[in-house]
Amino acid sequence: MSLFSGFYKKTREERIAITADSRQLSKQSKDTLLGDHNLPEAIAGKMAENHLGTFALPFSLVPQLILDGIEYSIPMVTEEPSVVAACSFGAKMIAKAGGFTSQISERLMIGQVALYDVPDMAKAQEAILAQEDEILVHANNAHPSIVERGGGARQLTVEQKEDFLIVYLHVDVQEAMGANILNNMLEAIKEEVADLAQGKALMAILSNYATESLVTASCRIPIKQLHIEPHIALEIAQNLARASQLAQVDPYRAATHNKGIFNGIDALVLATGNDWRAIEAGAHAYASKDGAYRGLSIWKIDHNDLVGQLTIPLPIATVGGSIGLNPKVQAAFDILGQPKAKTLAAIIAAVGLCQNFAALRALVTSGIQQGHMKLHAKTLAMLAGALEHEIDQVALLLRQAPHTNLETAHAILAKIRTETKEE
Repeated sequence: MSLFSGFYKKTREERIAITADSRQLSKQSKDTLLGDHNLPEAIAGKMAENHLGTFALPFSLVPQLILDGIEYSIPMVTEEPSVVAACSFGAKMIAKAGGFTSQISERLMIGQVALYDVPDMAKAQEAILAQEDEILVHANNAHPSIVERGGGARQLTVEQKEDFLIVYLHVDVQEAMGANILNNMLEAIKEEVADLAQGKALMAILSNYATESLVTASCRIPIKQLHIEPHIALEIAQNLARASQLAQVDPYRAATHNKGIFNGIDALVLATGNDWRAIEAGAHAYASKDGAYRGLSIWKIDHNDLVGQLTIPLPIATVGGSIGLNPKVQAAFDILGQPKAKTLAAIIAAVGLCQNFAALRALVTSGIQQGHMKLHAKTLAMLAGALEHEIDQVALLLRQAPHTNLETAHAILAKIRTETKEE
């Protein structure tokens, strides 16, 4: 039997102990989780201006997710009740089918120098590309430490976009987030490319549209595994594929479809100290790459299997930014087994596809509200002021009530307490 069996039933201390034993956490990571200390002022005060304190969110765990034959535990930071439960369910079901696989070819970040008032676009493009090798050297000289680590500027491309001539710099940033690296390099070459183009430089800035950091996660689930009754299993698979198709043709559905993917992705990106805003911006741009906003994942029936695939730009880092400052982030990396950037990106993509599967399956079977409201009822019970020993009882009665809202929760709690006094 798995150590994680009944994980959600354990106490917080028991869950931490199981995680520490199974994932070989360092004593420091275990103590960080047990102590549950938020960031001290000495750290938090340096991370953001006008620091007043810290803002806590639940730090949770998806116990087991299989990717490329390796078992991972997934740390998640999220306030939405059903996310962790749904991802855990999806990961467990897909693990029975062999888990997820991933594909990632390269990890390059892209920055741009935007030029304007260029008198001859074609001539300027030719002049810049003729000096590509020299420009790349100048870019690398602006950040020699990344070159020493095996990274650096790799290529220049130049494109005309209406009144702008845009010079794109493609850089291998290794394990870093890359913003400072890119921006230093771009500033170093900005005036040079403007002079070559005989134009003016409007700005030099990295792009969050990381089309050269694409990651694909896939899974294949035998249809018979979706339900004990074969005809119901087939209907679930067919409807799940139809739901995927709907997200390809209707942007209203696509937005919610992709939000479900990011329920998992954002929770893991946040846990690892990465920039979830940059990840979302790039992914939503990628969802519109062919001129219409579409769902990022595709589910299809292939013979007797339901096949899912998610391709997404994921310029994820393992060093830099606040990653080295936040002890909880370090604990998250410890739980994950200290993966390299490419591996972490693959894990994140698999989590997104897993979350998507769980959401779509719920939508085409019991409906999304059933599981969500079960957890939401506990939140309402706490908001109504229920004490620890009252929460489960209030939540149970709340789910049975015609209206699951805060007003009803207050009424239920008041009734329970009145009855308790009378006894």
